[in-house]
Amino acid sequence: MPLDIDSIRSDFPILGRKLPNGKKLVYFDNAATSQKPKCVIDSMSRYYEEYNSNAHRANHTLADEATNALENARAVISNFFGTSPDQMIYTSGATEAINLVSFGWARENLSQGDVIVLTEMEHHADIVPWQQLSKERGVEVRYVPIDSESFSLDMDAFEIAAKDASLVCAVHTSNVLGIRNPIERIIEISHLAGARVLLDCAQGAPHELIEFDNSQADFVAISAHKMGGPTGIGCLLVRKDAMEQMGPFMTGGSMIKRVSTEGSTFQEGHAMFETGTPRIAEAIGWGAAVEWLAQFDMEEVHSHINEIA
Repeated sequence: MPLDIDSIRSDFPILGRKLPNGKKLVYFDNAATSQKPKCVIDSMSRYYEEYNSNAHRANHTLADEATNALENARAVISNFFGTSPDQMIYTSGATEAINLVSFGWARENLSQGDVIVLTEMEHHADIVPWQQLSKERGVEVRYVPIDSESFSLDMDAFEIAAKDASLVCAVHTSNVLGIRNPIERIIEISHLAGARVLLDCAQGAPHELIEFDNSQADFVAISAHKMGGPTGIGCLLVRKDAMEQMGPFMTGGSMIKRVSTEGSTFQEGHAMFETGTPRIAEAIGWGAAVEWLAQFDMEEVHSHINEIA
């Protein structure tokens, strides 16, 4: 069925606003951040009004409810992206997710002479971390050019650049060009070369079904606020064997098993990378956004995007 745009629009309270000139708000800046449906706003308000507490910290009614809500959101979100909760790490957004790969995986596994391949259409968040790593560790960073006529990725140049790479970082969909990269081919070429693959899906996630397990990507970075969720939260999806190669990015409460004056031991799995008080309200809001998105046929969403573009 075609999308009922009037009905969808009515789910967003802010779109009922009139601007100072008396006209209705028309919002086109979704590449920067999306507006939020009422169910997201209500779910976050409900948390603060009814069961505000810290998660994974105490054994009382509110704490249990907050913990259950946080982990239920993880289950909903990971399922939407075609993977299991134990392969999803909460982050502050796609930027932190990419930095988690840089600090948690690359610094544990790469050294001078190793090669990282980027595309020229990467967001700054997927360029600067690798430039910094190059300065610190002497890894080589290669950039794959964009075709000057089609603005698509030069796949012949990519195949040459990736032939001895250890890590390939590619944006799923460009926030500037709107180009959707051939990620299936990128992953295939990269894995044949023995490289891990990090996909920046901040822009792709709202417009196309991202099935992590089926994609064969090693890492996928996602932001909630580009897909109807709140700001300040995102995730890194990580293949299990890649997670086993990672060390902690930030240290502190929650991610430790035991602390003494002799040293510390860390939690295993995603818990090792989630330090401090979780973004509980934001996770709940993101879960609500995902449930809202899940009601739509993503093929219809894609067709509608092509129609208006």
